[in-house]
Amino acid sequence: MSVDERIHDRKFVRSFFTTPTAVEGEEDTAKMLRQAAGLRGMEAPDVWVPDNEDATAPNMRDEGAQNIIDVLAEEGADFPGEVHPRVVWHRDSPETRYQGFQHMLEIADPANGAVENLDGFVIPEVGDIDDWKKADEFFTIVENEHGLEEGSLKMSVIIESGSAELAMGKLRDEIGKPTNNLQRMFLLVDGEVDYTKDMRAITPTGELPPWPELRHNTSRGASAAGLIAVDGPYDDIRDIEGYHERMTDNQAKGMLGIWSLTPGQVVEANKSPLPPAEGYWTIDADGREVELESEDGVEVYAGDRIELEELGDDRYELEVGGDEREVTGEQLQEELLDLVSYVPSMDDIVDSMEEFEAAKEAGKGAIAMTQAATVRVDGVEVEVSRDRMWDEATYQALQTPITLFQDVYENRPDQHDDLADLYGAEVVERATDVGQ
Repeated sequence: MSVDERIHDRKFVRSFFTTPTAVEGEEDTAKMLRQAAGLRGMEAPDVWVPDNEDATAPNMRDEGAQNIIDVLAEEGADFPGEVHPRVVWHRDSPETRYQGFQHMLEIADPANGAVENLDGFVIPEVGDIDDWKKADEFFTIVENEHGLEEGSLKMSVIIESGSAELAMGKLRDEIGKPTNNLQRMFLLVDGEVDYTKDMRAITPTGELPPWPELRHNTSRGASAAGLIAVDGPYDDIRDIEGYHERMTDNQAKGMLGIWSLTPGQVVEANKSPLPPAEGYWTIDADGREVELESEDGVEVYAGDRIELEELGDDRYELEVGGDEREVTGEQLQEELLDLVSYVPSMDDIVDSMEEFEAAKEAGKGAIAMTQAATVRVDGVEVEVSRDRMWDEATYQALQTPITLFQDVYENRPDQHDDLADLYGAEVVERATDVGQ
């Protein structure tokens, strides 16, 4: 097996949703588990993580393990995503590792009726690569103890320390060695809170640093080892705009999954990497990306960061963020072309892929795709257009959102109606066929 060949069914994970396994003071301590098990459609995550670590009080974790068993045995078969409980672990604590191991043994015991609805476990607080191997060995022991196929339980780890971050660089060389079963690896998940503590980082406000380097390194480590990268929790659950900005930044790094703390965040995480239903133009208004309003085929900027005045004799005065310049009509087109961008819809992407496939079948190695619009600023309309060359490399790079869509469509039939409502049945049908 090639080290970067993915061996699991899911090629993409958009949402990683954690739920306390036992809530103290409730008549039914598994109440939140039962609620999560009933999620469907866009509210249901790709990966559900009954969290028997940080989200559950230490004195409730034994009961939490039993709650996982009860809920998975009763309702797990109908849950549409994958189920990966998080157990306790710590690179510096054999006692903690042993407790997590005991919970794994209990949850995966076929006699308890949960294992057939179980996909794997999430291991927090890992250290260097030898610590990852310890966890893998525990998985192998659990599988052998219960007569399960070796490697059948997936292992995901949370990157919460500098040693774990460095270990990602060694994972590619370790996977596939006969002395381990690290092919079971599935997700690499960032845990920025504990990572900040481990790095002894300080910010003036006490807020978490954004850690773009960690997110890049995790995405790179996942790509090199054929795994899936997931960002950590965004705990301001009311800040939907900030959550979107975080996901957009992650997606540009190849990290298409993110931790979700509420069903509302799950919906946003599930939709974010999918292409929009309608294409739209944006403009860089002095460092701020603004979506243009489409009015009768004209893309209109209505803000005050860009000003445009027609002076006559093919002369214009353009002001962007206080920077004024006098330009000709041709120069104005070039200036605006540098400022505007087009965000293609699902239909646009499918159209372009189909056009390139037809051209390739006709013997052409590359074709030009044109994007054009009329942009209006302060009542002045300007025609802008650009040609982009499509070759095989462009096709493959822009195929990622379609491949993600196809992975979702194959693995999440409970979302078929949502996708048809979003894009229309005809676009969905074409998107499932293109590139196959």
